[in-house]
Amino acid sequence: MRSRFSAYAVGDLRYVDRTWHPRTRPESLTPSTLVWTRLEILDATDDTVEFRAHHANPDGVLHERSRFERRGGRWFYVDGDVG
Repeated sequence: MRSRFSAYAVGDLRYVDRTWHPRTRPESLTPSTLVWTRLEILDATDDTVEFRAHHANPDGVLHERSRFERRGGRWFYVDGDVG
């Protein structure tokens, strides 16, 4: 989760793409205009991470519970519930 946040923060969409589960990965990713500033991990289990990702826009927070799946010894983002 932290590495994906860092990749979004620096605009490394290749890393984001490589760490997205092939079953749910979009065809293409669009660079974000948001300036990501901070990540708070609120809860984590074996395959989920609840977090708040802060950005510099007004009301700048994304709250999500993300699901991950382990494949070949690596973790991949599957999907998440924003709320």
